[in-house]
Amino acid sequence: MKTFVTGATGFIGSQLCLKLAGSGHQVHALYRSESKAIILRHPDIHLFKGDILDYNSLKNAMTDCQQIYHMAAFTKVWVKDESRIYELNVTGTLNVLNAAMETGIKDIVISSTAGVFGPSLDGNEVSETSIRQIDFFIEYERTKAIAEEMALEFLKSGLNIRIVNPTRVYGPGVLNPSNSVTKLIAAYMSGTWRIIPGDGNSVGNYVFIDDAVNGHVLAMEKGKPGEKYLLGGENISYNDFFKLLGEISGKRRLMLKVPLSPIYFASDLAMLVNRLTGVKPFITKGLMRKFNYNWRVNSLKAMSEIGYTQTPLKECLTKTIDWIKNNGKT
Repeated sequence: MKTFVTGATGFIGSQLCLKLAGSGHQVHALYRSESKAIILRHPDIHLFKGDILDYNSLKNAMTDCQQIYHMAAFTKVWVKDESRIYELNVTGTLNVLNAAMETGIKDIVISSTAGVFGPSLDGNEVSETSIRQIDFFIEYERTKAIAEEMALEFLKSGLNIRIVNPTRVYGPGVLNPSNSVTKLIAAYMSGTWRIIPGDGNSVGNYVFIDDAVNGHVLAMEKGKPGEKYLLGGENISYNDFFKLLGEISGKRRLMLKVPLSPIYFASDLAMLVNRLTGVKPFITKGLMRKFNYNWRVNSLKAMSEIGYTQTPLKECLTKTIDWIKNNGKT
């Protein structure tokens, strides 16, 4: 089967391409950077240079394909012109879907984020039926939510769209903004990260890269059109997460719990420096607010409907730490 993948050089997209190619698919991989495309070396991965904002390049890369995985997105923490985030996450998604209509491809999986559902304010785990109770913290979440709503309108036109919502993905692979958890693990191991926001009791959900990739494939194979599937792992607090990292890596660091007020001040200062010098801020207030909430998530729907499985956190962290050590990423 010929399969078209956007965002093919990204953290999840690259490993999805390799998995599909390894299981007999002829993959049409859309890419922008020649240097990043090196990771896609496989006889059954065919590279198509283009952009989701370039409609003609989309149509060309989709030729003769039977299914689409739309993985491309703007995931950086900050950009000077926020309209760029909307353009890539919303307009880009509409371009993919319109091109799919024009080329006759009906089966589509869209990779979104668990962040669209919001935090678990009432203490219960977030599921696909959860209604967001608080405003979006970052533009990435907001634009992905808009893209989801617009995408589901294409069901009326006959497209079989499934949406997957991964939580915080980590593991071996491209160290870009989408793989920030692995970058954090590497920084912890090198001793350059020793901060825990707040009291450290806030809970997050972490999904291993292999599980996330498998979830995308299962959504295509078994998912129902119009449905969303949360792809998560274990729920764990910052305190327990860093404690587990110390046990597995053998590097028990003294972590500093920093109240939110100085963190917010640092983010304001970073934005001031940006306005004065143009230096990109290393932290934003919206992102810090986001990670101060609990994000308890369950993936029961994905497990029951498409056969999604979760690898134990300790096993996944061990694999990630070994990869970091063996590849000199600290």
